[in-house]
Amino acid sequence: MFSRFYHVIIKNLPRIYMIPLMEYVSRHPEKYSEEQMYALDRYCIRRVQKSGHITTESYGTGNLPQDGGYIMCPNHQGKYDALGIMHTHEKPCSVVIDIDKGSLPLVKQFINLVRGKRMNREDAKQSIGIIREMASEAKQGRKFIIFPEGGYLRHSGNTVTEFKPGAFKSAVWSRVPIVPVALIDSYRVFGERNLKPVKTFVCYLKPLYYADYKDMTTVEIAQTVQNRIEEVLNLYKENSSSALLEKYC
Repeated sequence: MFSRFYHVIIKNLPRIYMIPLMEYVSRHPEKYSEEQMYALDRYCIRRVQKSGHITTESYGTGNLPQDGGYIMCPNHQGKYDALGIMHTHEKPCSVVIDIDKGSLPLVKQFINLVRGKRMNREDAKQSIGIIREMASEAKQGRKFIIFPEGGYLRHSGNTVTEFKPGAFKSAVWSRVPIVPVALIDSYRVFGERNLKPVKTFVCYLKPLYYADYKDMTTVEIAQTVQNRIEEVLNLYKENSSSALLEKYC
């Protein structure tokens, strides 16, 4: 049995025209608004979900700040993570991605539509530049997804590795809220070698506002966000109940 990832690609070959369409729209911001570009990305996500038998439920959307920019900091489980968040996040948001992954066909167009940031983690100067861009844009009201773990381990399940303090510098510099996001079973989408229907969960936790973290170091912020997400993951592993997520988030 080949993976769901290749199944989704094959099922959507009749829609290969979407790639040049996405490229065209992303290159013409004078014609298309941020909302229109984001809507096109979300349409593509729905196609992935339908062809891949994927369902994603969200909890805690009421925790998202109503005004201004913010930084969402989720755990990282696999290729589907950002798609799951964008599917459940109504307002346009962007994402920070590894520079190599962000240059792949389709991924490139997807990232361009949301004016995503490509980070070279082996180049400290370039990485700091990206963090500064994020801080400036977040301060102006943009919303970002950044994965503090940096990468993900295949088949790691609902576990978390150490959050990197540097991922929180953009929030500190811009003084915008930090939204911890717990992703559950997201690894199953492209990590399991079967085509059985799969359900994932996106849990938006209560944000840390600047007043909450202004006296903390980035190391302390990273640990606080990691602990909050781990608490949700551990509760789910003990109970496997979506009702619990609704109550907790």
